[in-house]
Amino acid sequence: MESLPAGSRPLPWRSCTVDALQNVIGVFTDIDDTLTREGAIDPPAWDALHDLRAAGIPVVAITGRPLGWSEPFARAWPLDAIVAENGGVALVREDAGGAAGLQIEFAQDRDTRQRNAVRLQQAGKRVLLEVPGARLATDSPGRVTDIAIDHSEHAHLDPAAIEQVVRVMRAEGLHATVSSIHINGWIGEHDKLSAAHWMVRRLYGRPLEAEMRHWVYIGDSTNDQRMFAAFALSVGVANLRRFAAELQHWPAFITEGERGAGVAEVAQRLLQARRRVGQPPD
Repeated sequence: MESLPAGSRPLPWRSCTVDALQNVIGVFTDIDDTLTREGAIDPPAWDALHDLRAAGIPVVAITGRPLGWSEPFARAWPLDAIVAENGGVALVREDAGGAAGLQIEFAQDRDTRQRNAVRLQQAGKRVLLEVPGARLATDSPGRVTDIAIDHSEHAHLDPAAIEQVVRVMRAEGLHATVSSIHINGWIGEHDKLSAAHWMVRRLYGRPLEAEMRHWVYIGDSTNDQRMFAAFALSVGVANLRRFAAELQHWPAFITEGERGAGVAEVAQRLLQARRRVGQPPD
């Protein structure tokens, strides 16, 4: 199964055969508007995460949300890890004695982070000065490796203003991506895809390159496009369609349900495949 060419529209997730999913060994997922609805985990997604864990299918979340915001969810949700700030910092869950502890690790060393923090602050000030209506995301105090401008969570920016924010960030030497709620800017070559490679090495001691075809990625926005292009088993939840005009790389598949309902569809098909693998041959 190959990834779709750039610009190709996705197939319905229900059309992905159980046979194609029998060798899936894990799931990567976005958080905002994929697992969540209006900032809280969507109940169908919560149930799906628990069902996947019970079946032995690990789930790693990769998000643009900050370290501070992610920490309580990394402890409470049935995930192996959350990688926050678009690959800048990982919160690895360590269960011991029935309690969930966290190991926090960074993609960059301390000196690099301190140097970058000065540039990020300068870039943020320029955005606020040059883009009318621009506001820092309310979760900004929890950020350590990036900056975020709110465009759809508690503030609203039109498409022209969003593009202007991106231009200013890039003029300041930042990488910039647009999620369903924020415009994120950071310094460094890490991103969601590098985070996936990092976590497979860190958590399971294996190279992701050897098993890309056996991982599913679930997302909902334009900042998931590199993951959609990289994973043959990439899935968009149905609310991805709101970004149709901006998408250059669609996922291979799309669900019928939005947000948590879409995640539940993905989990259901994976669990069907897992049950079939466990059945004796006829």
